[in-house]
Amino acid sequence: MSANLAKILTDSAERDPGATALRLDDAALSYAMLDEASARVAGLLAGRGVGPGDRVGLMLPNVPYFAAAYYGILRLGAVVVPMNVLLKAREVGFYLADPAARLVFAWHDFADAAQAGATEAGAELVLVAPGEFEQLLAAAEPRAEVAGRAADDTAVILYTSGTTGKPKGAELTHDNLRRNADAARGLFGLGAADVALGALPLFHSFGQTCGLNATISGGGCLTLIPRFDPGKALEIIQRDRVGIFEGVPTMYSAMLHHPDADAYDTSSLRICVSGGSAMPVEVLRAFEERFGCKVLEGYGLSETSPVASFNHPDRERKPGSIGTPIEGVEMKAVDEDGAEVPGGEVGEIVIRGHNVMKGYWERPEATAEAIRDGWLSTGDMARVDEDGYFFIVDRKKDLIIRGGYNVYPREVEEVLYEHPAVREAAVVGMPDDDLGEEVGAAVALKEGRELGADELQAFVREHVAAYKYPRRIWFVDELPKGPTGKILKREIEPPA
Repeated sequence: MSANLAKILTDSAERDPGATALRLDDAALSYAMLDEASARVAGLLAGRGVGPGDRVGLMLPNVPYFAAAYYGILRLGAVVVPMNVLLKAREVGFYLADPAARLVFAWHDFADAAQAGATEAGAELVLVAPGEFEQLLAAAEPRAEVAGRAADDTAVILYTSGTTGKPKGAELTHDNLRRNADAARGLFGLGAADVALGALPLFHSFGQTCGLNATISGGGCLTLIPRFDPGKALEIIQRDRVGIFEGVPTMYSAMLHHPDADAYDTSSLRICVSGGSAMPVEVLRAFEERFGCKVLEGYGLSETSPVASFNHPDRERKPGSIGTPIEGVEMKAVDEDGAEVPGGEVGEIVIRGHNVMKGYWERPEATAEAIRDGWLSTGDMARVDEDGYFFIVDRKKDLIIRGGYNVYPREVEEVLYEHPAVREAAVVGMPDDDLGEEVGAAVALKEGRELGADELQAFVREHVAAYKYPRRIWFVDELPKGPTGKILKREIEPPA
């Protein structure tokens, strides 16, 4: 029997073909329609020479076409490479060239960056535009069969940067993703009668596993928001009687502080799930009080498919905690020698289980560094209490989490260094009430050069996605350094 992740769609379509799988405002797609669309995507790809194991880019926002393409790629036995629609041309080029993608589906509004990147990578571009894409699928020969895939075959390559070097592609298997979706479905109690709000980006592991795959495998309905807006989210919760909301803390804060929040009927909300970064306890409590629902926090990484731990609905919840490991997963906090630290002491979280990635795409050294004796090193520092609940206290690396999106300083620094007037640069996270963290940059200019912060900011914006560029840039004569000449980011503070 095939372990292909696409079977979660075909099985749900067989059980209840007329049930609504996806909704986008007035448009509703039944399971039968989504199943048929994915079969035609598989046929379209096969007709263009794509086969099992080939990589296919997917650069679409939260629209039903994403799911049709996602399951169509998997159905053929190919590998999905999800991509942020905000990526610029050279970023697109890398995301396609590194996995040697044969083709990319890209949203029509981002055609210029997609075309330039696809051309650079030698990948075929298929633009997805409403009306036109339907015609393209109508002309394709549907492939009803689901390609046979082994449990440990790669299904998705999710790119995630470290604080050094280029982004790395985490290879997630069919088994990784199916079992993680099953775990999420169980944690949320998600079934065929449920409506979940699809506000998280589907190209991100959180939205993909906990939103799309968990809902589709459970036979429920995912109602989509292409771009998050708190008022729109509240409107959809009321309109579609949403029972499950999944979001990052900034989404909760935005809905909580929306001026018309009390005007909406949100009584259908049954469970709310938060992840991506730590939610302030006061926001959690205020949200629960205002909207009358329980908020449960979880934790994970792209490399863990993503869910690793959760505040389980049938156990005590501890605000501020990321909960306990999900079934089949082990977590512990260790010291620099890999020994487990005593309870209450801080150590690095390491994870072992069915959710841990196969490895980084064609990066054996990076894989060996990340996974030792089956344990994945996370770079997150935490303490564990007497009941086994984990509390993250700090990040081992300099990762910035801006509104739930990961910003890797090294990537932005490399662009800053490309400006001819820049001598040294360091990108750091700055506390922000709304976003959790904001991106800042301390810059030292070459002697005799002049440059305005606005001009440098505009330069960076041309080369990185909109959520990555530094919102605040300040100039210094010298950056603080240690005895070896290494820049000491912990000593960098923005001017008052």
